[in-house]
Amino acid sequence: MKNKKLNEKYTDKELAESFVFRNDLSPKEKEQADIDLKEMRNKLRDKLTPEKRLLTHLLQLKYQIEDYLKSPNYDSKLSFSFFLRKYLEILNKKNKEFARDISVAETELSQILNQHRKPSEKIIIRLEIHSNKIIPAITWYRLLEKQRAYEILTDKKLRVRERSHVSNILKVS
Repeated sequence: MKNKKLNEKYTDKELAESFVFRNDLSPKEKEQADIDLKEMRNKLRDKLTPEKRLLTHLLQLKYQIEDYLKSPNYDSKLSFSFFLRKYLEILNKKNKEFARDISVAETELSQILNQHRKPSEKIIIRLEIHSNKIIPAITWYRLLEKQRAYEILTDKKLRVRERSHVSNILKVS
């Protein structure tokens, strides 16, 4: 009944473009369809040039960072250094080689990767330039700021230490 009304109102092409129809495949047919799809995807992936493959991986990293930034939750595992390490893995670069690429000392890069030092604005800009703007500086910066915001919210020792430097605390509630 519903299909008749739809067929009267829309062309077959319009229906195909706007709806996903259920299939009635048997488990065996579904398994074969999954295998066929996997083979087709593998063939397409094998046809990618190294440049396209690199672009694909960089965009995937960019979207992972953006998804994490949209999330209200903070995950200490997903730090600036974590994503920078992933960037280096995608490029298949050693720390020394990458440090040379962005003109920073290898020790400075190592300290950033090991979370002993925060990256400066110059490094964030150089990351954007190095990625040919695929991952913008603002994305790297927002990633760092999410980490800093969490640290400020949760660092009780800092609050205790800084309290001694404040006098005449307001008496409002």
